[in-house]
Amino acid sequence: MTTTDDHVELVAELVRVLETRLLDPLEILLASDEPLGPIRERLRVEAEVWAAQLLGADRERATLTAARLIGALFPGDAPFDPPTSWWRTALGRAVARATGHPAAAAVSYATAGAMLGITRQGVHDLVKRGKLDRHPDGGVTTSSIRDRLNRSQESTRATTRPDHQ
Repeated sequence: MTTTDDHVELVAELVRVLETRLLDPLEILLASDEPLGPIRERLRVEAEVWAAQLLGADRERATLTAARLIGALFPGDAPFDPPTSWWRTALGRAVARATGHPAAAAVSYATAGAMLGITRQGVHDLVKRGKLDRHPDGGVTTSSIRDRLNRSQESTRATTRPDHQ
């Protein structure tokens, strides 16, 4: 279940990444941050919206938002392949819930562990027990990781609702 703290953490991270990846280079090119004031404020508001979309119950909207953010913030000619540590960030966790891995059908056990917030051995145990799907070419399917993240979120949500006590 996502909390207000999750939302606040994700907004702060989005603002940091937007500043570093978009606004700082513009400030260098323009030799001033003065024209960026209105853009900076708008991006802060949008970060709130994007965080709500990424953490919300609408999986399609979360997936589209994740794709837009990754495309804009992490451009490149190669498929998106962040380091394992990225999956432990607020944005990485939100993307994992929304899409699994946006550019891979399967990931290593270490990456799967980072996406799930558990150890590599924990991933191995979940695969062995049939709780995660092993990919025929090795590793773990990203769809099973995404499904597990969303299933645990849904079960937490169901057990904390007043009508389920």
